[in-house]
Amino acid sequence: MNKNSIKPTMSRRVFQVFNYALLIGIALMCIYPFWYVVIYTFSRAELADVRAPIFLPRGFSLSNYKEILTIKGFFPALLVSTVRTLVGTVLSVLACSFLGYLFTQERLPARKFLYRMLIVTMYISGGMIASYIVIKSYGLLNTFWVYIIPGLISAYNVVLIKTYVEQLPASLEESAKLDGAGYLRVFVSIILPLSKPIIATVAVFVAVGHWNSWFDNHIYARANSDLMTLQYLLYNYLNEAQRIADQIKNATGGSMDMEQVIASISPKGIRMTITVLASLPIFAVYPFMQKYFVKGIMVGAVKG
Repeated sequence: MNKNSIKPTMSRRVFQVFNYALLIGIALMCIYPFWYVVIYTFSRAELADVRAPIFLPRGFSLSNYKEILTIKGFFPALLVSTVRTLVGTVLSVLACSFLGYLFTQERLPARKFLYRMLIVTMYISGGMIASYIVIKSYGLLNTFWVYIIPGLISAYNVVLIKTYVEQLPASLEESAKLDGAGYLRVFVSIILPLSKPIIATVAVFVAVGHWNSWFDNHIYARANSDLMTLQYLLYNYLNEAQRIADQIKNATGGSMDMEQVIASISPKGIRMTITVLASLPIFAVYPFMQKYFVKGIMVGAVKG
């Protein structure tokens, strides 16, 4: 008898219904907080503040986005964050990948010692003061490269890439070296193409880190307003929502009094709108890279 033709028992059906209901409930619990933020940004401030929206906006309005996008400094900060994320991700992935590949080479002088020193940095740090002094001594304060160079190498990412490269067939590298290829040629022509899963995984980690970072802007580039990132702008908005309302009033040429400003866009609406705008790029990129995560992390975590 075909197993597919056997009807499930009543207890089995009850279990399946309960199982699906539980999983759907957990999924909704994970999705709803962000959905609430989104629908709040599309709600009229005076209606949403009185009675919070549940599943749909209360009094559909685009005023939150309209006013936020006209605030001075938003688009320059968006540009800085975008350039920082692209440049930082590319350079960090290349540096970590090449270093991880070098640590797989037995002929590298002091390989084990250097690798262990790298691992130590995962557990021991010089602290904020020491980092500030080092960055200042190199002349990186208030420059764009203060966002890129200090975080160029990540010990965790190097370990992932090194472990992944060690799973690749050694015969490929040996045959390339017999044909006269050097380390750089082998890395570019063989290691990188075969390491796409782990490289894509590391790229997402680095990109999310750069996009969400704001503290380095606060510490190392605060004096240069041209280097303000979107996340630092978000940080300032979250702490100075009333000042944002004043800016909106000034942008209208004083035609709106403060009560009208607060009615058109509340400080809470400012927070949520900026949060949505800052999160959209990550939500747009993540689904395309997700397929590499399982393979990259599983293979890269077999051994260290």
